[in-house]
Amino acid sequence: MESVPFRTVRTDELDYVLPPELIAQTPTEPRDAARLLVFDRRSRSLQHRRFRDLPAELRDDDVVVLNTTRVLPVRVRGHRPTGGGAEVLLLEPRADGCFEALARPLRQLVPGTVIEAAAGLTVEVVERLDGGRLLVRPRSAMSLDDALAVAGEMPLPPYIRERSAPPERYQTVYARTPGSAAAPTAGLHFTPSLLEAVRARCTVLEVDLRVGLDTFRPVTEADLDDHAMHSEAYAVDPAVRAAITAAAAAGRRIVAVGTTTTRVLETIADDTAPDVGRTRLKIQPGYDFRLVGALITNFHLPRSTLLALVMAFAGVPETRRLYEAAIVERYGFYSFGDAMLLT
Repeated sequence: MESVPFRTVRTDELDYVLPPELIAQTPTEPRDAARLLVFDRRSRSLQHRRFRDLPAELRDDDVVVLNTTRVLPVRVRGHRPTGGGAEVLLLEPRADGCFEALARPLRQLVPGTVIEAAAGLTVEVVERLDGGRLLVRPRSAMSLDDALAVAGEMPLPPYIRERSAPPERYQTVYARTPGSAAAPTAGLHFTPSLLEAVRARCTVLEVDLRVGLDTFRPVTEADLDDHAMHSEAYAVDPAVRAAITAAAAAGRRIVAVGTTTTRVLETIADDTAPDVGRTRLKIQPGYDFRLVGALITNFHLPRSTLLALVMAFAGVPETRRLYEAAIVERYGFYSFGDAMLLT
């Protein structure tokens, strides 16, 4: 498949108008009952299916790659010494036990402020960072994981106002490696039985990328070229990397489940990239995909690098056509919404 021709992308090209009622507030039950828009890039054909139909859309020699990261309950609510409320979102740990974090009310959270939460968990503001971030130090008499299990909440995106879904519905059924502040949402549609059906037909391999909220940070610059990507940690078993590379060299199709998986795969397509490291890879129209041959993905927010990645894979006008068709057909959008398969 030819890559999308290179051109500078204006941020307003990443915009579209979405009726608010199409922002999915609750996950589809069962998971694999979600809708699946299937798009063939060669024929430009479009089909409306269900996610449970995925095995029929795959090839016997496909290699399906999952991101096995697990979301942590890193949203912590508490109160400041003044008695006022505060909320902290722990993003990524540092070696010294501190975390980069987002918090509110940001102006009141000066260095030295201690936020008290449930289960004896406290969060001290250590330093102000750029981009509206804080460096904070959580402390508890128990392990941090145990304290977060009691005092923390799943970091659902702010556009999800309905909070009735159980926490495990914001995890994939194959989530294993703790560390993310957001879910790799394309994988939320798999059930154990559907995953087994895919394994029965295809090779299924696993990578790990710790999803940070910068993945979803809106692009504010006029041109996407000027948008700075923050880094995210990833890890790939050397044997898995070798298997993926060999499969691609043999002409087998690599199917990425999600944009996060795509970033890992396209990062390790560079022979100089380590098996465990950090990636700042920004994929936008004009990018030459080296490993990914098919993509499963949800419908993304406007003005996001995730939408730019989809446009890089499917084409700018084609992606706009797909989103318009999904709106007409009343698909659900964003984290708890429906999915696309781009082949």
